[in-house]
Amino acid sequence: MALKTFKPYTKSTRGTVIATKHGLWKGKPIKLLTIGKKSSSGRNNLGRITSRRKGSGHKQKYREIDFYRNKHDMEAVVERIEYDPNRTSHIMLVKYEDGKRSYMLLPQNIKIGHKIISGNKKEIKIGNCMPLHDIPVGTAIHNVEMKPGGGAKIARAAGSSVQITGSVGEYSIIKLASGEIRKIISRAKATIGVLSNPDQKNIKIGKAGRSRWLGIRPSVRGVVMNPVDHPHGGGEGKTSGGRNPVSPWGQSAKGLKTRNNKRTNKYIISRRKKRV
Repeated sequence: MALKTFKPYTKSTRGTVIATKHGLWKGKPIKLLTIGKKSSSGRNNLGRITSRRKGSGHKQKYREIDFYRNKHDMEAVVERIEYDPNRTSHIMLVKYEDGKRSYMLLPQNIKIGHKIISGNKKEIKIGNCMPLHDIPVGTAIHNVEMKPGGGAKIARAAGSSVQITGSVGEYSIIKLASGEIRKIISRAKATIGVLSNPDQKNIKIGKAGRSRWLGIRPSVRGVVMNPVDHPHGGGEGKTSGGRNPVSPWGQSAKGLKTRNNKRTNKYIISRRKKRV
């Protein structure tokens, strides 16, 4: 998908860059494959804000995406390509030989009429899904399971993919986009190809209103708050906080390691790259 710019008739259109929806389905999604989605606005069941800066936004229906690909050895044909408001990647509607339809994430270079299939020892073709031990080293993949049958968890955002770099015993070694290298059981499944809509990273919102349409509320800096509200607050005139950057609850915002999952440490060969 290409990027779209606007003539600078207003201040907001001057800086707006969005992804075009040329070639996407213009109608409604399949009703049987959607479910209602209620916005929580960042509140929990007690009505207290547990996730800040969320709220409002356009009403959406959730499209049920097939992350499991359990229909083995049955071809499916891509019927149409759609926009999904719940994710950055586009989705495709496929129809299996038995007549059943489902939504899947759309890889790049997949067109209407293409055929895809899941199973063991299938052709290394974009959109096909198979276990990691059947995929050659160096292949770009997405929708990677972390454990066999658990559904895709890794590389699901627009333009994302990971790469198989080798194998050790019953494990395959994959390199993530962050630079992390980890082991995954070779019986776990993955889909060939790189996900669609890579221009998502180049869009510019252009105005505050578009953020509100997306359900993103404004962010207030800690240094303009009062001391009771944030550790950076207070002071006479403009101050930089007087301390190292922290969250409202005092946790360091400068690279403090918060990972606490010793159970899966054995699967990580090399941690992700440090920020510069």
